[in-house]
Amino acid sequence: MLFRSAAIAAAALAASAVAASAQSKFPERQIRFVVPFAPGGGVDATARLIAQQIQEKQGAQVIVENRAGSNGTIAGGHVQQATPDGYTLLYSGATHVMARYVMSKAPYDPVTDFTPVARTGEAPLVVVVSPKLAQSSLKEIVAEVKRAPDKWTFAVPTLGSPGHLATLLFGKIAGVKLTILPFRGTAPALNDVAGGHVPILIDAGVVLLPAAAGGTVKAVAITTAKRSSLAPDLKTSAESGMPGLEFASWYGMWGPKGMPADVTAKLNQMVNLAVANLVKEGRFAKVGVVGVQETAPQFAAFIAKDVARNAELLKSANFVPK
Repeated sequence: MLFRSAAIAAAALAASAVAASAQSKFPERQIRFVVPFAPGGGVDATARLIAQQIQEKQGAQVIVENRAGSNGTIAGGHVQQATPDGYTLLYSGATHVMARYVMSKAPYDPVTDFTPVARTGEAPLVVVVSPKLAQSSLKEIVAEVKRAPDKWTFAVPTLGSPGHLATLLFGKIAGVKLTILPFRGTAPALNDVAGGHVPILIDAGVVLLPAAAGGTVKAVAITTAKRSSLAPDLKTSAESGMPGLEFASWYGMWGPKGMPADVTAKLNQMVNLAVANLVKEGRFAKVGVVGVQETAPQFAAFIAKDVARNAELLKSANFVPK
């Protein structure tokens, strides 16, 4: 009996050693970053910068795969059902963790059904309007929305996104009920605003600031307490006539539920190193992103706090899940 127990213990120890050895070699093949939006948006842009950085500086093979649709849950579902080995990862933003608050039948719980890996950055939001509009301040826009609400539809990249939540906050501060039109990502929403089909959009400056600089849309305000060095001439929300409209988007990475702790830690280390290099090289700053480096447990704690705040905002706006 003693011999049998010793044999079992030895076998278990050997299996553990093999598993640990295999995981210590991670990654041994190509890693996929699955992005839940169309190419061209803030999430896609930062995902590609990080993937490129990991490939160039760390030698790992990384590809970015776009799977847009269903409020981000097509990509989320794909990752949730993947083998939890660290090779299939979801790269998304705040939108991901709000799925069950904005969808009447969310296919998963975005908090408990995934493994938080790393938060990578934050970006202020920017309010842009069609260049065909005469209004150039939030004060003027609020006045027009109140005067002719049927003419003002607010584009949002997707339900539950920072842009959507900031739009709800806009309506709350202005004291008006807004007409909201969700899109499948920032790029298509921006195209419709640029074309004059939808008058206004609030979303990450990662994409909107370059578009405004190019003249395809008109920037009205940035949602920070102080002006940004990225666009020093752009007024803050308060300066533009709406104190309290302060909001930021954030980006991060998740794996399927049950991913080994050491693989999660290795991925966290890889991503944090990539972010550090992108900040040092100024490449994050060029797209309006402030780099974030924290542990996976810190990311999990951040998610809990963010979800609580945004759920309360949705409730106060009487938002009904679609």
